[in-house]
Amino acid sequence: MKTESIAYTVAGGKFQGEFIHDDTAQSKQPLLLMCPNWAGVTPRAIEIGKELAAHGYAVFVGDMHGLDRRPTGTENAMEFLQPLIKSPGTTRARVMAAFDVMTQTAREKRIGDVTKRAAIGYCFGGSNVIDLARAGANVAAVVSMHGNLTTGMPAKAGEVKAAVLVVHGADDPIAPKSDRDALEAEMRAAGANWTILAFGGVLHNFTDPTSNRPPNSKFSAHANRYGYALAHAFIADAIAGKV
Repeated sequence: MKTESIAYTVAGGKFQGEFIHDDTAQSKQPLLLMCPNWAGVTPRAIEIGKELAAHGYAVFVGDMHGLDRRPTGTENAMEFLQPLIKSPGTTRARVMAAFDVMTQTAREKRIGDVTKRAAIGYCFGGSNVIDLARAGANVAAVVSMHGNLTTGMPAKAGEVKAAVLVVHGADDPIAPKSDRDALEAEMRAAGANWTILAFGGVLHNFTDPTSNRPPNSKFSAHANRYGYALAHAFIADAIAGKV
């Protein structure tokens, strides 16, 4: 598996993502933008990117913070997230930039198939990929795994091109049922193609094997297994025009 750092700019700021792909692949692989949790482009995020690439994608791990403001993972998450939550336009510009850089890099380096693109995100990254859909990006599918679901810039009618999948814990206190209901209402009003799967008794961060902080977050083996199985099938069907 080959990993390459890709530097780019957004609104004058310096950012750096990681492109991960199998350089021995015999066929052109779909492109997958991966948006990490609040901690950003960490070794763990790159590890997840490699796990996704092993499923047959060329993966770009997007940078939502920038090189000048990267968390170490020990800080209060809200110190980094609150400015972005308060400025949804900034957040949306950054995820769109990551999507465009992924596409441009793949085209220039002849990596993957630029006509087949999807996105997946975790926690804060889940909100990032939903924002990609809200912004009207030409992406086949976006998948939010235990993501934040609310926004100050809801989707406009007719602008969501992506098929949207939300895989969530029904007992997630970070993004509770009221947030799921709000997203459903937003997607209905926008005329979007959307699916929400909620696992009963499952908390936030259920895909992280190291997560064990109930009642807020906890790894769930069955939600992780079934959630990923659905995510991969959903992306494949969306790219094939079957969703």
